[in-house]
Amino acid sequence: MARSPHNALVMTFALAGFASAFATRLTDPLVAVIALDFVADPARVALLASCFALPYALVQPVLGPVADALGKRRIIAFSLAFQAVFLMASALAPSLLLLMLLRVLTGAAGGGIFPTTLALFGDRVPLAERQVAISRFLACAIAGQMVGGAVAGLLEPLIGWRGVLLLCGGLTLLAMVTVLRDRTAEPVGRLDFGQAIARYRYLLTHRPALTLFWAVGIEGLLVFGGFPYFANHLAEAGLGGTREAGLTVAAFGAGGLLYAALAPLLVARLGSRRMMRLGGGLSAAGLAGMALAPHSIWFILAGGLLGLGFFMLHNSLQTRVTEVAPQSRASAVAMHAFHFFLGQAAGPLVMGWARDAVGFPAAMLVASGGLVLLGVIMGRKKNEA
Repeated sequence: MARSPHNALVMTFALAGFASAFATRLTDPLVAVIALDFVADPARVALLASCFALPYALVQPVLGPVADALGKRRIIAFSLAFQAVFLMASALAPSLLLLMLLRVLTGAAGGGIFPTTLALFGDRVPLAERQVAISRFLACAIAGQMVGGAVAGLLEPLIGWRGVLLLCGGLTLLAMVTVLRDRTAEPVGRLDFGQAIARYRYLLTHRPALTLFWAVGIEGLLVFGGFPYFANHLAEAGLGGTREAGLTVAAFGAGGLLYAALAPLLVARLGSRRMMRLGGGLSAAGLAGMALAPHSIWFILAGGLLGLGFFMLHNSLQTRVTEVAPQSRASAVAMHAFHFFLGQAAGPLVMGWARDAVGFPAAMLVASGGLVLLGVIMGRKKNEA
């Protein structure tokens, strides 16, 4: 990997991205064992993903202008602190209802980490170098997702799902300490909600921004709707269970790491438009492979292909949104994250309905077709601000 002048910035916020991603998909491979522990319907436990994603989305319109006014690094540090507290409290939850409530609070706290860091990169890294810098930060987040899936699936038999949550909470505290070491001066201002509303009104009527928002919402729904059902589908199909589901999430992250390693070459050779078309196609192939997998190893490998395609598509969308409204960058990134996690929150609900109606494999094949279409449409859009 070529040395970049922005490597120090990436390393400063690397652990924050790692911890944020670790917490985001942490409960997906644990649905079956949590359901068994609380004697609950797995479909209900699967809503833990929505409990995290929905508040993550809903806090974005507030955190965006607050970060613009008070400083992005400050918001990231506070968010990490609260996420750590709620994760550790979740490990002590005596009931599924309380666990869901704490997952809501964890999602609200986590909403201030990754999107705000992307906006901070937009402030500090020139556009020509931004996609590569963001892809390297993204690699750290992907590693967190990969380790989170593997840890959840493999360590759960040893330390239990509660121990996994405690481990993630401790890691988040360490990330907060790392972020607090950054001393780069940031522009701060007065929080003006009138100006914040005006910025959002502009963003929601600015066609290039609006296109990115709905695209990333659909992407979140299609890609992540099936994640909480992996363990149950694998068990029902006789292909495995929690361990294989965790390895699939890890493989998804490994696909993202492969993208991050190839990002400089891909950006130079393909450009963002062709990358989005290719990313949509590879993501679709991953979902289709999972739907049709005859063995757990093929299911896991398809998860890796899904990760490669998703991050190829998503990183291109993320980079565009950092420049769609430079004067309101944190607000634009916040609105982007709002739509993305709103899609993720809706995903398990939609997939649960589709799974009951037509079965998990057929539902995944429909989502696969949607990703092909999304990649083609976004690949035709010019990078205009």
